[in-house]
Amino acid sequence: MVSDPSTGGAGGLGDNVLEKVPSVVGCAVYVGGERMPGEWAHRDALAAVRERREGFVWLGLFEPTVECMREVAGTFGLHARAVQAAVGAYQRPKLEYHGDTVFMVLKTVRHVGHESPTTASEIVETGEVMAFVGADFVVTVRHGVHSSLHGLRAELEAAPQRLGIGPGAVLHAIAAHVVDSYLSVTSAFEGDIDTIEALVFAPHAPVEAEQMYLMKREIVELNRSVTPLANLLRTLSGTEHALVSEDLRSGFRDLDDRLAAVAAQITAFDELLTSLLYATLAKVQLQQNDDMRKISAWAAIIAVPTLLVGVYGMNFEHMPELGWEYGYYGLLGVIAVGCLVLHRSFKRNRWL
Repeated sequence: MVSDPSTGGAGGLGDNVLEKVPSVVGCAVYVGGERMPGEWAHRDALAAVRERREGFVWLGLFEPTVECMREVAGTFGLHARAVQAAVGAYQRPKLEYHGDTVFMVLKTVRHVGHESPTTASEIVETGEVMAFVGADFVVTVRHGVHSSLHGLRAELEAAPQRLGIGPGAVLHAIAAHVVDSYLSVTSAFEGDIDTIEALVFAPHAPVEAEQMYLMKREIVELNRSVTPLANLLRTLSGTEHALVSEDLRSGFRDLDDRLAAVAAQITAFDELLTSLLYATLAKVQLQQNDDMRKISAWAAIIAVPTLLVGVYGMNFEHMPELGWEYGYYGLLGVIAVGCLVLHRSFKRNRWL
């Protein structure tokens, strides 16, 4: 399990993914905040750190297999239940303490590009980032192609003072990275909702109730990623732990404040979508009422010739005007006048 450091390390799907162990996308050793040169297998990296008694290892994995995860767990002493969660994915955001190791699951989100929210089948795509954090190691497990940590690792390596704090700083950086992604997604989602709102109140709007339900479903999915994280951040900021210094706890409190703003925005989106859904249903009902009035008006107009033709279609010898030379034309005139009067009346009352 060796990673080429020239690729920038860990986390990105486009990194130098090894042929023998595709799950491993990066392994690096950091001492004093600086990345140690050379290629590292995770066993050798951990052994080097423990021999030095300083620094830590950051191992990045992407959708690891059971065999790969078992080997990593054996090396770093990870809890078996957390290992199963890392392989299976589809976890809710959670925080667990296993001895001196912290296990955290965060849901990642991505705004799916589309031409219009009225034609999109998916607007928010979710993934996961799991972090095992110990005194001398960080193991990150990603699920979902959009959950790359490559840029985050490069950013941290450009700021050695942050990495010098230790593995807890990496955990804080990952949480901050995820919260920032929530902010960008909600910003993009706001544009979609503005588009929907404009279309709902536009004449002959193409928005249907089914599309509004889709938008609300996406909001629910986004909310399931954001809301549980607040409790985790409060736990990290309020619990004393060897891996989380006072400065880091303050940082987690700041993240909690930013996340609260995201949660408030999501709640506002949901309420606005509910209002737009009611408006859409009301427009549908009004359109149906308008259609029924038009149908009723034309039925009334058609009833005039139907009645007269039906009467004069009966086989009686003695009926008014049967012997009149112009009776046929007179009947047509009565039909035309009756239909015209009804049409003008319905038009004046806006039934047609």
